Amino acid sequence: MKTAVVRKYARWCGRTAARAASYPIVTMANTYAQMYVQIVFAVWGRANVITEIHRNELEKYICGIISNNKCKPLSLYCNPDHIHILVGLHPTVSVSDLTRDIKSGSSKFINQKKWIAGKFNWQDGFGSFTYSKSQIDDLSKYILNQPVHHKKRSFREEYLDILRKNEVEFDDRYLFEWYE
Repeated sequence: MKTAVVRKYARWCGRTAARAASYPIVTMANTYAQMYVQIVFAVWGRANVITEIHRNELEKYICGIISNNKCKPLSLYCNPDHIHILVGLHPTVSVSDLTRDIKSGSSKFINQKKWIAGKFNWQDGFGSFTYSKSQIDDLSKYILNQPVHHKKRSFREEYLDILRKNEVEFDDRYLFEWYE
């Protein structure tokens, strides 16, 4: 062992340097994780501003943001007034930081493209929900079939259902702004 490392190890363990030198240096194991998270957030004012013409380009841009944050984009769908994203989360990335980067980066992208008159923003807040690997295929299909689901029920009904199914306690005063 290197002398400086031996002395430091000896101090930590309360041993003499000679005795500490007889102990092997143990390196930390790699980090292994499997974290799947669905993130949901809404357009400011719940305006239907994400058009079908721009949806695909915006989704590709958001996938880039996710990948640049060391995460894996698994599926996403930009509805006209809200978005569902399923990611494989990297263990060093927090959901809050990733969502912040997605929202700020995509807002800037939309505003630079001048897709809407005025300034585009996402609403404050988001929902995030964890899933197991066995649920990923069904969830991906659900996310990609958003237009079909929203023919039958509103975003509000959908979001409240997700909260209830995941047993998330919530206060109606602090949910997204609903414009039905």
